[in-house]
Amino acid sequence: MTNATLASGIFRRSLRRAVYSLLIVTIVLVVGTFGIHYFEGWNYIDSFYFTSMLVTAEGPANTPATDPGKIFAAFMAFVGVGSVITASVYLFGPAVGALWRKGVYEVEKEIRVVERSVEQKPKEDT
Repeated sequence: MTNATLASGIFRRSLRRAVYSLLIVTIVLVVGTFGIHYFEGWNYIDSFYFTSMLVTAEGPANTPATDPGKIFAAFMAFVGVGSVITASVYLFGPAVGALWRKGVYEVEKEIRVVERSVEQKPKEDT
């Protein structure tokens, strides 16, 4: 397998992950926006703002006035925050994992260097 083929495969997988992550977040925002608009009667901009603050765990600036709106917002908080976290991990997980493995490899390499230097150091007689 050539480097160009490997890079092309990595790019396609990354692009697919990005599309899926964006799709998940978009669906959550659309459902939340229309739900809040339906239950609370807010305009779409306020509903979108409320939903985006809710799913990013920022905390919305205003509170729904109706009981169905509050229940819907509570449901959206659980689903939305979980979806945003899942989409982020799905998108960035492979890169973070690769960096983690590289970091662990470097630490283990340094440990081996120190262990060899300790083994080669002459022992002092006391």
